Parts: sequence; structure tokens; C-alpha cells
Amino acid sequence: MKKKLLKILLGALIGLAGGAVGIILFYTGILSGFEGQTWDIRARLLAEPENASDEIVLILLDQESLDWGESELELSWPWPRITYGAVTKYCERAGAKCLAFDVIYSEPSFYGVTDDEIFRDYLNEFGKAIGALALSESEGNDKWPEELADKLPDIEIGDGFSGETYTHATFPTEDLAAAFARFANVQDSPDPDGIYRETRPVSLFNGKAVPNLSLSLFLLANPDLPVKVSPQGISAGKKYFPLDSRGNAILRFHGQPHENYTTYNASAIIQSESRVSGISEGEPIVKPEELKDKYVLFGFSAPGLKDIRPSSVDEKGAGVEIHAAALDNLLNEGFMIESPVLYTILIILLLSLCIGIAASLLPKTLPTVLLFLLAITLPISGGVVTYLMGIKFPVVAPLLSLVLTMVTVSVYNFSTEGRQKRFLKSAFRQYLSPALIEQLIADPDKLKLGGERKELSIFFSDLQGFTTISEALSPEELTALLNDYLSAMTDIIMEEGGTVDKYEGDAIIAFWNAPMDLENHAVHAVRSALRCQVKLAELRPVFKERTQKEMYMRIGMNTADVVVGNMGSRDRFDYTMMGDGVNLAARLEGINKQFYTYTMISQWTKAKIGDAFPTRELSRVAVVGKKEAVTVYEPMYPEDYEKKKKIIANFLEGLKYFYDGKFEQARTIFDRSKQGDPAALAYSEKCSELIAKPPPGWNGVWVMTSK
Repeated sequence: MKKKLLKILLGALIGLAGGAVGIILFYTGILSGFEGQTWDIRARLLAEPENASDEIVLILLDQESLDWGESELELSWPWPRITYGAVTKYCERAGAKCLAFDVIYSEPSFYGVTDDEIFRDYLNEFGKAIGALALSESEGNDKWPEELADKLPDIEIGDGFSGETYTHATFPTEDLAAAFARFANVQDSPDPDGIYRETRPVSLFNGKAVPNLSLSLFLLANPDLPVKVSPQGISAGKKYFPLDSRGNAILRFHGQPHENYTTYNASAIIQSESRVSGISEGEPIVKPEELKDKYVLFGFSAPGLKDIRPSSVDEKGAGVEIHAAALDNLLNEGFMIESPVLYTILIILLLSLCIGIAASLLPKTLPTVLLFLLAITLPISGGVVTYLMGIKFPVVAPLLSLVLTMVTVSVYNFSTEGRQKRFLKSAFRQYLSPALIEQLIADPDKLKLGGERKELSIFFSDLQGFTTISEALSPEELTALLNDYLSAMTDIIMEEGGTVDKYEGDAIIAFWNAPMDLENHAVHAVRSALRCQVKLAELRPVFKERTQKEMYMRIGMNTADVVVGNMGSRDRFDYTMMGDGVNLAARLEGINKQFYTYTMISQWTKAKIGDAFPTRELSRVAVVGKKEAVTVYEPMYPEDYEKKKKIIANFLEGLKYFYDGKFEQARTIFDRSKQGDPAALAYSEKCSELIAKPPPGWNGVWVMTSK
């Protein structure tokens, strides 16, 4: 009995310690990046697009609008202000409730004073347009202009609300500023990882409470509501909007805003105004009634206009879309509530305490594994439930606390009872590779989160056209096919000493030289790739009988120093890798299709394999997201290289001319062998493209425009 009580006490202490670790890491911000990712997953999976407001309309100046302006009106960027005037006029004509511009017109029009005057007149006629300003710590005016004193709503600042105070503000030009009915701050700050998950409804400048775009819109449409800001939230009449500890409102997204809300591009609105006003003929593209009594937000979404603001639901969303989501939250009182600090701490400690005690009483393997699964499931399910309740509760902190508690107690139990090996092999074999389990047996500290920098040879593979293949199969047939294919490839990878990182559908991600050191790991990796291609060729007739399609696999490989180790995920410790070298391997797999090849290695892998396998140089490429060129190669078995020696020699001759920018000569040489060499065919097509449209400043690098 005494021994049992001591075990319970030890489990309780470990649980409290594990909870404390999770709490400290969470509130010091160390886990904020991981927590943000879990929040984004919840936001996407639990979006409830059916609850999005139908009172919001987005008008986006997108790439299609820019192309239309250039082709139809010969407009270059920046557009004249009269185009924004046309948008304003159409909103007035349609009876829009109000209009907000997520554009700061801080400089006079490039097209002259008259252009600004026309836009100003349209704004004055409408009388319900909101102008954007940007609050900052260094740029713009240091005082609120007296002539714009009536351009802010009356917001009462309650006791204790300090808010974010700014010292400067950038306004529209004086002429335009007077024409806007109200002003709004459009300068929000993202989380440390660059993702916008919150918005700041009210900021302070020069003794004034400045609303953001969404709140300004809401208050302009509801001018009689008394508004008061406190440290806990904002009250507007009977509506209440909670704020977190930093004075921010936590956004609840209903999916990607441009899909949730009625969205038009700017060219459609401008053309509609032109047709309704009689300037041009035809029916309006957007009927006026579609904007009647709507909150209209105008902003830029074309990538070149540089107003892209990644959010939880859209990594390439426009800034105005975040304002639209915030307005939706205002209209429907949908902002999330931050879990109170005291409650968060108590819940994490209580969960860790219970798991610690329970783990101390479960020395047997199966109950321990079940408890481990429960410990993983609780924070995840809790995060889902609290999200649906409108509460922002952390997932990573309790997950880390419970896992640390569970692992620590379990390792202690089995080490003190002489069954550590049996426990680790039994409890973690479904999560970790056999080699890693052996390392954990020798050093249990490896259960902790963390990684090490190490040179790996990295393997990415993907089946060509697998989407088409999968659509023709039943779920059962698809599962059986994938199992057979992945098993065959994995056996080869394992035989060559590789570690399979993960499967993503039909894709295989693997690496060599971790967790165990492997001499000549690049040679093993390349041999594995070649063996996999041979094996797939053997299986291709069998697979064709089942799919009616030829199955081919693209492989990309790179050797680089990356970080490898146990990374924390939502539901387990995952032994994986990360770094630019990993991304490059993935890119090389994808760009095989540009060269009609199936196996590609980087110059660094080529250097590591030496003369172990013959290769042919394929290209100097600049992959998406990288400026530096990488030389890539196609590896082969020696006998295959001998068979293709003449073709390869011809290819390399053409490649030299290609590098020199002599595309006519290069194409002539590539055409000699394009019937028997897919890579030569790819270059022949590329040469034709470059001959038709010669590139400026050619440096011999084939720039990839897609992944």
C-alpha cells in the first residue's frame, strides 16, 4: 500500500511538473508557432461557411481587372482615381449601405488634379464612404488634422483600457480626406509567424480612439449606437465584442472570405457603371440590386499590388478579406473568446495531474498505450469542442504536458521494474521506426522534442497522374493498389538503410543517414531510387491490369544539411526533417515533368556519389522560391548509360548551345534525338519557346514557374 501511495505521489508530482513545463512554454511564447498551426487547422476544418453573413460584398482589384484595364482601356498601374470614382458612383446608384476603401490615397493622382477632383466629387455625392489611414510609430502626421475632427465616431474609452498607442498617422491627400465620411485604421499586426489571426478594433492616436475598417463600417451604418471600449471588450448598443489580453479581437473565419461573401472584381463594377450610365452599351455585369443595403469593401488582391495578408484559412488572401471577416464577426457577434489565464492553467495542471496518477498505476503495456492515446486525444478533442463553443483554448501546451507526463511516468515505471526495453518496443512501435526505438532504449532522453543538424540524402517520390488513376477505382481497390505499391517501394528503401519519413497519399518521403549514421548514404539513396524504378517497371503490367493505366513514378533527391529529430505534432512525436534542403528535394521531384524525366538528383547528391553511378547533366534550374541556380542530373545504371551513350553525347552538345543562348543551334541538335530521348524533346520545345520570345539577360538558367 505504501509503495502504491508513493507511486501515486510520484505520478502526481510528474504530472504537475509536466503541466508546469507546458504552461511555461506556452506563456513565454515558445509554443506560439505550433499553437498557431493547430489554430489554423481548427479554423479551416470548423469554418461553417453556411454561417457567413450575406450583408457583405467584396470588390477586388484582382489580376483579371488589371489585365482588363490594360487590354481594354490601355491603363497602366497605378490606375486613375476616376476608376475608384466609378466604383463609388455604382455603390451610390445601387443603394449600398456604405463603402470602405482599403486603399490609402496618400499621394496626389498620377493623372493630375482633375482626376482627384472627380473622385472627390463622387465621394461627396455618396457621403457614406470610409477612407483608410495607417497608424504607425514613425511615418506620417504626428497630430490629427483639425479639419478632420468630425471623421471619427464617438467612442468612449473606459477605465483600464490602454490599447495600442501610435505616434504617427498617414492620411489621404487633403483634398480627398475631406470627402470621406469616416476614417479607419487599416494597419493590423500579424502573429510572429506572419499569419493574421486577430484584428485590433480600436487603436489610440493623438488622444483619439481610431476604429479599424470593420468597426468603422459597422458604426457608420449604425450611427446612433453608443460605443464603449474596456479592457475586456467593446459594447455597441446591445452588441458586445470580446477582446483578448492584448486588446485584439480573435477572428472566427467561415472559410476563405472571397468564397464566403459575394465577390466581384473591380472591372465588372466599372463596366456595370459605364453601361448603366449610358457611356457604353449593354446590360450591367453586376445588377444594382446585388449591392443594395450591403456593406461593400474594396481592396487589392492582385499579387503585384502587394496587399497579400495570409490568414488562418488562406495563405494568399487579400488584406481586405481580413477586414471582411472581422465585419462578419461584428455583425453576428462571432469573435472568439480567449480562454482566461487562470482557467487555462488550472485545466492543464488538472489534466496532467490525472494522467500522471493514472500512468503511475498502469505498469502493463496495453493499458499504458491506451492511456497514451487518451492523453493525445484529450487536448485535440478539447480544442475542437472549445472552438465550437467560441473559445480559444490552447492545444499544444496541454498536449505537450500530457505527453511529457505520460512518457516520463511510463519510462520511470518500466526502468525501475526492469522492463524498459519491452515497454518501449511495445508502446511505441506503431509510432517510431525500429532503429529509433533502439536509440530510445539506449537514451530515453530522445523522447524529448528537439532536433539536430545533420547531412541527409533526401528522397521524394510521386506517381504520375495518380489522381486520374484513383478516380477510376473504388476505395477498396485504391487502398489495395496503394498498399502493394508502397510496400514494394518501402522494402527497397529499408533494404538500402533508408528511413521512411511519411506517406502522403501515393507520395513517399524518405531520408538516409538518420537516425543512425550511414556511410555513403547518398550512394544508398540513389541506388534505392534506381531500384524502385526497376521494381515499378516489373510491376507495371500487373498494375495496368488493375488500373488500365501505365504507372510511372517521379523521384527527386537532394543531399544537404537539415534539421532532423523528434518534432512535436498534434497527436504524436514525429521523427522527421525540415529545412531548405528538404524543400529542394520536393521541388526536384515535381520538375521532372518539365524534362519528361523520372529520376533527378541535385549537384550536391551528384558530388556525394562520385563515380558510383554515371549521370547526365540535365539543366541549371531555379526552382520556385529560390533565386540561386541548381545543377541537376539524371542518374543511371552503368549498363543503361552505355546503351544511351550516343544519345547522351548528342544531348550534352545541345545543352552547351542552350547554355550559351544559341537556341536555334541547340534545337537542331536536340531534334536529332528527341524521338528516343524525352529530355531532348523537352529542350526542343523549350528552345522553340525561347526563340519565339527571347529572354532578356539570358544566363543559361531554366527558371521554373511552377512546383
